[in-house]
Amino acid sequence: MSPAASRDARPRPTRNSRTTDGELVAMDPDATTPTVSVLTAAHGTASYLAEMIDSVRAQTDPDWELIIVDDGDSDEVARIVDHRSDPRVRLVRAEYRGLGPAVDVAAGRARGRYYAVVHGDDRLEPTFCERTRAVLDAHPGIDVVCIDGYPFLDDGTRQEPGFRARSGGTIEPGFDHRVDIVELARGSALYYTALIRAEAWKIGGGFTCDTPKVEDLAMFLRMLAAGCDIRVLPEQLAGYRLHADTAVGVRFDEEEYEDSELRAYAEVPRLTQDPRVLREVDARLRRLRYQRAMRKARTALGDSDTTAARRHVRDALQQRRTRKASLIFLVLRTAPGTLRATQSVRSRARGVAKLVKQRAATPEG
Repeated sequence: MSPAASRDARPRPTRNSRTTDGELVAMDPDATTPTVSVLTAAHGTASYLAEMIDSVRAQTDPDWELIIVDDGDSDEVARIVDHRSDPRVRLVRAEYRGLGPAVDVAAGRARGRYYAVVHGDDRLEPTFCERTRAVLDAHPGIDVVCIDGYPFLDDGTRQEPGFRARSGGTIEPGFDHRVDIVELARGSALYYTALIRAEAWKIGGGFTCDTPKVEDLAMFLRMLAAGCDIRVLPEQLAGYRLHADTAVGVRFDEEEYEDSELRAYAEVPRLTQDPRVLREVDARLRRLRYQRAMRKARTALGDSDTTAARRHVRDALQQRRTRKASLIFLVLRTAPGTLRATQSVRSRARGVAKLVKQRAATPEG
């Protein structure tokens, strides 16, 4: 269990007043202290923000506040917040320095005992606060309640399977199971939205880190290394948007994501000396470096750069000596034209398949 930590009392600014650091805050000074603080960075999500806000306002447990951090690039976010006239929804204006720092600005304004991060283009199910809060209220020794999420399309249609299954999970161990770093290193994934005790948030160091795209993973790893008790409630209590311009819902640069995940796991040996954890993390790092090297090899082949492809496959073999990588390296040394031709055929086939899918999705006019 996380050590108890008292929260410093902070002066409550009046509605639309400026705090001491110059940030604009929209809030009701007469609002009671909420139990749950929902933290959101609005940057780049104005088109979807209203839906996210409404999903929070639809909670069956009304004891929450929603803190939205916006960089003020446009007046749209302020208009959306003002239109709802809900004193529980607070707007903070701050210079945008990335998702992690923006979420931490929201956390710095939070008054609740429990925190939850929700991206501006995602949504919560109506019982998220009720179900997760009940767990933390009933189990003071548990620090974090994770959940499952589901993908949905821009038209609101839910997709299956859920996040945990899509991430490789086949069997849910159940709520009584305590999550550890070993299972994360072996491929289990935690959905980013969770209900987190304020004390555990501080122990995890918040969202600010040098691993963009995996801020949640980095924080969960720090929490686990510090001894926090994390459980998974296997219920789909939140949704993440699959954007129309990405056929599989990928909203990030693959190389940046891989580099960030590598750095997050590379930090673990500095946090713990548990030999079992270190073995699994080393294996995970090798798998990640192998996958990155093989992806770079495929890209190089697509660019007809045989020399670079051979170098990347050699890097992959230094991490894992798989039969696939060994065979590709041999062919690159003896008959590279064969692989280039195969890669070209596959690229054309993928292009045709993508075109067919796009046409099938286009309504007849």
